[in-house]
Amino acid sequence: MHLKTPLFLLFLAAGEAAATTLTATPAKLTQSDREIKIRWSDLPEPDGLDHVAIYSPPSSSDRDFLGYIFLNGSASWRSGRGELSLPRLPNLRAPYQFRLFRWPAKEYSYHHVDHDGNPLPHGRHRVAVSGDVAFEGSAARPEQVHLAFADSVDEMRVMFVCADAGKRSVRYGLGKEEEQEKGWTEVGTEVRTYEQKHMCDAPANDSVGWRDPGFVFDGLMKGLEPGRRYFYKVGSDLGGWSETYSFISRESEANETIAFLLGDMGTYVPYNTYIRTQDESLSTVKWILRDIKALGDKPAFISHIGDISYARGYAWVWDHFFSQIEPIAASTPYHVCIGNHEYDWPSQPWKPSWSTYGKDGGGECGIPYSVKFRMPGNSVLPTGNGAPDTHNLYYSFDSGVVHFVYMSTETNFLQGSDQHNFLKADLEKVNRSRTPFVVFQGHRPMYTSSDETRDYSMRQQMVQHLEPLLVTYNVTLALWGHVHRYERFCPIKNLQCLNTSSSFVYPGAPVHVVIGMGGQDWQPIWQPRTDHPDVPIFPQPGISMYRGGEFGYTKLLATREKLTLIYVGNHDGQIHDMVEIFSEETSVDSSGTDAVAGTKLSSGASTKRKISPLYLEIGGSVMFALMLGFAFGFLVRKKRETAQWTPVKNEET
Repeated sequence: MHLKTPLFLLFLAAGEAAATTLTATPAKLTQSDREIKIRWSDLPEPDGLDHVAIYSPPSSSDRDFLGYIFLNGSASWRSGRGELSLPRLPNLRAPYQFRLFRWPAKEYSYHHVDHDGNPLPHGRHRVAVSGDVAFEGSAARPEQVHLAFADSVDEMRVMFVCADAGKRSVRYGLGKEEEQEKGWTEVGTEVRTYEQKHMCDAPANDSVGWRDPGFVFDGLMKGLEPGRRYFYKVGSDLGGWSETYSFISRESEANETIAFLLGDMGTYVPYNTYIRTQDESLSTVKWILRDIKALGDKPAFISHIGDISYARGYAWVWDHFFSQIEPIAASTPYHVCIGNHEYDWPSQPWKPSWSTYGKDGGGECGIPYSVKFRMPGNSVLPTGNGAPDTHNLYYSFDSGVVHFVYMSTETNFLQGSDQHNFLKADLEKVNRSRTPFVVFQGHRPMYTSSDETRDYSMRQQMVQHLEPLLVTYNVTLALWGHVHRYERFCPIKNLQCLNTSSSFVYPGAPVHVVIGMGGQDWQPIWQPRTDHPDVPIFPQPGISMYRGGEFGYTKLLATREKLTLIYVGNHDGQIHDMVEIFSEETSVDSSGTDAVAGTKLSSGASTKRKISPLYLEIGGSVMFALMLGFAFGFLVRKKRETAQWTPVKNEET
């Protein structure tokens, strides 16, 4: 009798699998399709943990899913049938497939958990499989288009991804009409990729995290006229062309600068997966897109200072990220610097005893970051394990009246290092008559009042080796990420505030600002103070001028006379903090008030030359365009509707 029972149960299981249906539509995704519908029926005895797992390519094993959604997100799930919607997923250069699983609560395993400690499905009880969902047309069509400044001011770089390494081109010109396109310039592209063997650690080098990244194409548009709107598209006649995008070319003699700056934004992924993803990043992109549209034909660029996609070894998260930023990055240069979640791995080449470098990169060791982006300059560091070199570590460029400098806090920055030598030489040769302001950027902060005790020794090293450069060469602003808050400090020199107002003439040391509030949702607590041990919200130290916990981003607006940094909150799209730094040659009247803006300055302000009417015209038009954008509110928070697990909001460890 005991031999018949297992066979009987096996027969029932086979019957259940045959009876339950799972479909995913449309089977072919067109450019106009915005979502995928997943439907199931005839599921006996439905349970709250029944789920659909997502796969690409379809040959993936049951355990190697991209993510999953619970069936109880459908109102009718208890009846054994229902429907769920997924937003259009990025093209992973292979079809998607969906599989329905049972997951008995007794089979929870707290040895196999996600980033928040929630149990992960094990993929043992598969009930039904959908047909494949593929992308219509050629898989070779370009995706993930994004721009960046190149070394020359009359150039613009464009990068994109295709499924194969076939020949691709960039076509560009000043007119978008079809008859004008005949006069467009066409240039070729370079192509690169990387392989699973190049990854340095798990999960990046494991079947769970690895997916084919496709081929990254890199084209350079040259000979651009300054300050003009150019139109372009990428691809080939054989593989297909992208849609037509446009951008405003750089102008070396421009007398204004507009930039959007943030750190630690991450990626929205519309399903549960192995790691926490960043829903709030959608809002950040939407608000920046609003502001870019309000600018019209004024040029701008975006600066994302580390912890970019938070893929951390799960390759497809990078595809989600680039699809998410394409609406802004295909029309506005997108600049980055490396963070711990792009790079850190156990055997990285430089790992001093005082550092906190660990496994934050998920085994990527900077490889996807180095191939998917290409910044100006040619900073290179060998990985030390035979993988491709790490690029995009430190570089600089001019944009209008501001000189921007990027560093790597994850590689050697001590005095005598290649990076330190570059930073010193770069700051020494800044032409202050052309760019009166200098903005310095890196990932881990030199100053923070959060309780980030693990990086205390690193901050000491940064103060010792980097702060003298910032003070000696009159850096205006120092921007940092890593701490997922906004915090503005006073201008600091030798740990002393030189000015405590929010509007002043440059006093001889940089204002430090932490801008890591772009989207990552775990938040550090503020650092306790010994004289207020029982106060739940610890008072700010004297050097901290403003602290905010809202997600958001910053805008930089600069003319020859004044640089303004604005902090915009995602929850309302409004200004929450602002600092104005006037150049040392700004004209002020005897009352210490800016002659044009009517802004009260610090008591030590000196009177020099008059501000021209052009400044008023430019500054007024920029502020009007940006403030016009604030008048339009829209829904900024898109929540997941199907996941049951509750993310834990705590400090990163």
